[in-house]
Amino acid sequence: MSDKSAGGWDETAGQRPVRGAGNGAPSPHQPAETTALHPHRPAGTYALRPHPRFSLLLHRRSVIVALGLLALLAAALTASACLGQTYVPPLDVWRTLRGDPTPYALVVGELRVPRAAVGALVGVALGLAGALVQTVTRNPLASPDVIGVGHGAAAATVLALATGVTAAPAAMPLVAVGGGLAAAALVYALAWRHGMRPARFVLTGVGVGVALSAVVQLYLTDSELDAAEQVKLWLTGSLNGRGWDQAGPLAVVLLLTLPGLVWAARAARPLGLDPDTAAALGLRVGRARLGLTLLGVVLAATATGAAGPIGFVALTAPQLARRLTRTPQLPLVCSALTGAVVLVTADLAARTLVPPLEIPVGALTSLVGGPYLLYLLGRGRAR
Repeated sequence: MSDKSAGGWDETAGQRPVRGAGNGAPSPHQPAETTALHPHRPAGTYALRPHPRFSLLLHRRSVIVALGLLALLAAALTASACLGQTYVPPLDVWRTLRGDPTPYALVVGELRVPRAAVGALVGVALGLAGALVQTVTRNPLASPDVIGVGHGAAAATVLALATGVTAAPAAMPLVAVGGGLAAAALVYALAWRHGMRPARFVLTGVGVGVALSAVVQLYLTDSELDAAEQVKLWLTGSLNGRGWDQAGPLAVVLLLTLPGLVWAARAARPLGLDPDTAAALGLRVGRARLGLTLLGVVLAATATGAAGPIGFVALTAPQLARRLTRTPQLPLVCSALTGAVVLVTADLAARTLVPPLEIPVGALTSLVGGPYLLYLLGRGRAR
């Protein structure tokens, strides 16, 4: 061990140096099994062990990519606050956010900044949800949309409008979240056969999603014009009119799921292996899959309730993050940041490409995500 790593983190050994034990023997205050948690960790990673029973691996390239994505996200948020039918200089944006009196208080403080914040939070939630679902299914073509979360949210919203249970706009996100959770629970119950096989889980989700989509189409066919237009606008997915009322609950959900996401980052490493190997490493595969799926469904349903079903962000963000970081597992942090960058940029393009018209951001992401899905299908067939 080199002198540079004394008292720090060794890039080659993967474990914290033991003081007073030059022969490599474990310290009497440290369990023996914790001295070899990562004996064969990949090159370019750092082992962090803030507690003897808790350790994390940091991939050097992932850290660099995360910092780059943070810079891109800051640039996208700044551009979203500045650009539009009325250009606002960045200095005036900063003054408005600081509370100084400016003529752009309504445009920046009430419209653009809250909308961009909702877009970033929805992108983070969708990126995380996609990474979790793809880790469980071990399929790059899987996403919360595939397992019926978006269709369940849409069907619940349609049912609430059709029966007149609620007409309050503030209650619709709660209805959508409940519908997404109910659809995911139905898929999990139907797919369970003495265990959970990823392929059966995905196919069951596709079937349930098609059935729920038929319910929505039936309502649109028989409903009145005004109600049908309201549902169609929600189904396309849009950030128009979204503000702090949607950003606040979504931020609370992300904070509440943070401990679960830390656990998910550790469980995803052995779960990426085959089930027998993961079980041999001490992972309870069934419980881990259920926990990761539940986290992904909660995040996706909350994002859908805030902005409607925005397609392909949860599908593409984890795969883009994986290609940027070049890691064997899907990186959760980079997937979240990639989702935020993609959605904020897409929303900026949706409201500035064809002024004064505004394209729903869900339509734009589907337009770009469709060819990417075909690319993944063609790549899989080539393999």
